[in-house]
Amino acid sequence: MKIGRRRLIALSALGTVGALASAYFTVMSLREMKANKGVVRPAEVYVIKTVDRVDGVERILSKFDLSDYRGRKVFLKANFNSADPYPASTHLDTLRTIITALKSQEVNEVIIGERSGMGDTRMVLERLGVFELAAKAGVKVEVLNDNPLSRWVKVEPDGTHWLRGFYLPKSLFEVDRVIQTCCLKTHRFGGHFTMSLKNSVGLVAKNVPGEIYDYMVELHTSPYQRLMIAEINAFYKTDLVILDALSGFATGGPESGRLIQPNLILASADRVAIDAVGAAILRRFGSTPDVMKGRIFELEQIRRAAEIGVGVGSADDIKLIPLDEKSREEVEWIEEVLQKQG
Repeated sequence: MKIGRRRLIALSALGTVGALASAYFTVMSLREMKANKGVVRPAEVYVIKTVDRVDGVERILSKFDLSDYRGRKVFLKANFNSADPYPASTHLDTLRTIITALKSQEVNEVIIGERSGMGDTRMVLERLGVFELAAKAGVKVEVLNDNPLSRWVKVEPDGTHWLRGFYLPKSLFEVDRVIQTCCLKTHRFGGHFTMSLKNSVGLVAKNVPGEIYDYMVELHTSPYQRLMIAEINAFYKTDLVILDALSGFATGGPESGRLIQPNLILASADRVAIDAVGAAILRRFGSTPDVMKGRIFELEQIRRAAEIGVGVGSADDIKLIPLDEKSREEVEWIEEVLQKQG
């Protein structure tokens, strides 16, 4: 069974595609996605200066109405690309604090979904302690590599730079809310930087049962890699993104690099806005030529994502909100970078 484009648009407007019985369905073109996106401007990005990760995440979550999550199913996408510790991977304290906040609102179910790019996913999650944390918290871990074909959704290539389209996990469309938590890093394998937009690569199947085609080989060898990264994000909705930037990699990445310590935590419902602010932070500390050159909204991931309606279209559409006076000083220099280089 395939769902028509107009029907899928209506379903997407409700924030979820719902429980689907078929193995896959056709998604609308990017032209239709953009026409029906309705991005809210300005995009609010909350900023807190802190060295206390748990307190910082708790305080920034308090700015969002989590009561709306009560009784709902939540898909949680962290950053577990490799078994390397934070800031290469999501800090367990960040993950635990988010889950605790959701549990306090009596959510129906939380699913942590992941496909690691550098190492076996199950082994990566085991080494990082994700399974143990999930068991104690009473949440589900979905190792995406283990999914049968029936648990993948086919996204057709129409309007994208993907040669054959790609696959996203069916559970992503069966939940009511999607939360991302990502890290502040550069990416030396062609992504240039990896924050919220590139975190979505960990949702895409490397391959699916019955096929030998490798979608990650295509991505990482394509001259359009950064455009393809942005395009993944057009096909699912994110309700909240938390960027843990207490530390980060200003060069190298994604698993190691020159360590910086901005001591910041940011949150927004807008993936483009979060990545633009993250790029401004990297520039403040000095980063790679690929991150430093040109205007922030001309960086290919951000430009393409804005172009297809994933998030805001310019730095002028971003509203930075400090949580306290100490955070206000940080917001001032971020705003200066965005004004001059956005």
